[in-house]
Amino acid sequence: MVDQPPITDEIFPKQTNKSYALVELVRGESPLVGKGPDDTLLSFPIVLLWEIILLLGVTLAIFLFSLLKQAPLEEIANPLVTTDPAKAPWYFIGLQELLEHMHPLLAGVIIPTVLVLFLVALPYLDHAHANVGVWFSSARGKRIAGWTALYTLVVMPAYIVLDNSFSLRELLRETAPQWVAQGLLPAVIMVVLVALPALVLWRLKATMRELMLALFTVMFISAIVFTVSGFLFRGPGFKLYWPWQMPDGYNPWDEL
Repeated sequence: MVDQPPITDEIFPKQTNKSYALVELVRGESPLVGKGPDDTLLSFPIVLLWEIILLLGVTLAIFLFSLLKQAPLEEIANPLVTTDPAKAPWYFIGLQELLEHMHPLLAGVIIPTVLVLFLVALPYLDHAHANVGVWFSSARGKRIAGWTALYTLVVMPAYIVLDNSFSLRELLRETAPQWVAQGLLPAVIMVVLVALPALVLWRLKATMRELMLALFTVMFISAIVFTVSGFLFRGPGFKLYWPWQMPDGYNPWDEL
């Protein structure tokens, strides 16, 4: 009887030059097997349906408002007569308000670009997976958004009124270069006003999401404040007026 070599030597021969190995795939025992990332929900088709309903609702609201409120065209523009004040459309009038406080390059180019870049970079700055897509994320997030909005509603109108009464471009016209009076100083003031809530939260050991929430709230409420100020409180010469002090024929409240 001839002894047969072990079968393992045939399957796994020793001193072989083969560059492959025999492996086996087995189903893992981890609770993540067959599941997606943590804290995620399938958004299709629920979110799409809500977006369609919102689109139809906004379209209906605009249609009904157009039936109730007339928007007649004015007379043909006269190149020899400039409307006083010559206001931009409502979606640009916030930038026109900024032009009253700083250099056009800063108000019309740099600040809008910074806002857009901030929104683009927001997902990369706040990459936490917890509570993604949840408004304010937590009870503390609601308080942060509320207090930050209140801060902005106080500080930004105060900045508009103070700069209108003591304009830097007028006070420093003879003593400082234009790029300092209309560019550097307004930019520093605006950065300090916007970043102050985030600095306070940073000292309180806030998370990145809470910091981004504070910054976004300041920018969003500031845009509303500057738009409302330019549209409703600017009269002849684009000067500030209380609604009850607006000269006859210039009160934008009458057009609402």
